[in-house]
Formats: sequence, C-alpha cells, structure tokens
Amino acid sequence: MDFLTGLADVFGQDVYGYIILPIFIVLARIVDVSLGTMRIILISKGYRKVAPLLGFFEAFVWILAVSQVMKHLDNMYYFVMYAFGFATGTFVGMLLENKLSLGQVIVRVITKYDASELIANLTSDNYNLTIVDADGQFGKVKLIFMVMKRQYLNEAIEIIKNYNPTAFYTVEDVKFVRDGSLPGMAKYPFSGKRSPIKSAFSIRK
Repeated sequence: MDFLTGLADVFGQDVYGYIILPIFIVLARIVDVSLGTMRIILISKGYRKVAPLLGFFEAFVWILAVSQVMKHLDNMYYFVMYAFGFATGTFVGMLLENKLSLGQVIVRVITKYDASELIANLTSDNYNLTIVDADGQFGKVKLIFMVMKRQYLNEAIEIIKNYNPTAFYTVEDVKFVRDGSLPGMAKYPFSGKRSPIKSAFSIRK
C-alpha cells in the first residue's frame, strides 16, 4: 500500500516495522472481525438486508490486513499481532451487539407466591403479558410469558427482581415474531414493549 510505504519513508523502517505496521494489522483485524461478528449476529436475528453490506466491508478490510502479513511471512511478530487483532475484534463485536440490543427475546417467569403486584407493574409499564395458572412441584404457580425488544430486557428483569425476587425466569432469543390474534392488526407485532396489543401471542421460527 502506497500510504503505508510513505509512512515508512517518514518515520523510518524501524518505527514502521515494529510500531506502525503492527498497529495497522491489529486495527484492521479488530474492524473486520467485529464486522464479521456483527454480520453473523444480524443473520441469526433476521436482519438479512444489512448483513451483506457488512460482509463487503469485512472482506475488504481483511484483504488489507492479510496482504501485509503475507509480505512478512518470515516475521512471527506480525502473526502474533494478527491473532491479537482477531481475538480483540471478536470481543469488540460482542460488546457492540450487547450495546445495540438487537433483536427480540421471550421471557418466561414462574412465580411461587402471589404475583398480582408483579403483573400489575408489568402491565402498567406496557409490557405484553400472557398469564397461565399452573401446578408446580410445591403447589400453584403463575406462568408469565413476555415477548419484547432486547433493549427493554434489563428493565423487565429489574421489575421482576423488585416485585417477585424469588421468581424463576428464563430468557431466549426470538428470531421471528408475528401476532395474528386480531385481524388487520399484524402491523403491531409482539416485537416491542409498547405494542398496543396485549392478548395472546404466536411465534414462528
């Protein structure tokens, strides 16, 4: 790359070889692996229109990084930097996915004791609930099902902990959600916290 070659002329071969080029390789790997991690996550969550665009930039940056390593196959230092960038990029990609809170989740709550206060607070905060009476190992329990955008998950869990701290709950990713309970209302799926539909839901993967 002419740009990198120009940096070698400016800073000298030693600075270029041991600082500038390794940093470039690490940063390029962080970018391309982060994009790759995000691409896989987006595909798994059904965002298929964005994933190919990320794939283009992922491949482009990867070529830039690997081309520099291929020019220095006799230098193990660049191999280590390449691997370090890969590992760091994987971590950064997971952090980005967590920050973006992409996709939807289903939360299943099993309450051992009176759940009226929990249900009232979840309902007042516009969460979509389906409530089922069931029998547990030690008596009657309530099953509460919720489908929501991942961005509201932490808030929902805090409500559960505050109003029913002994409740058992599980969280699972949902790839596709469709609400067919009311004719003509399909534009209000159970994909978010504030959907106006609060009746039973259906899920199709």
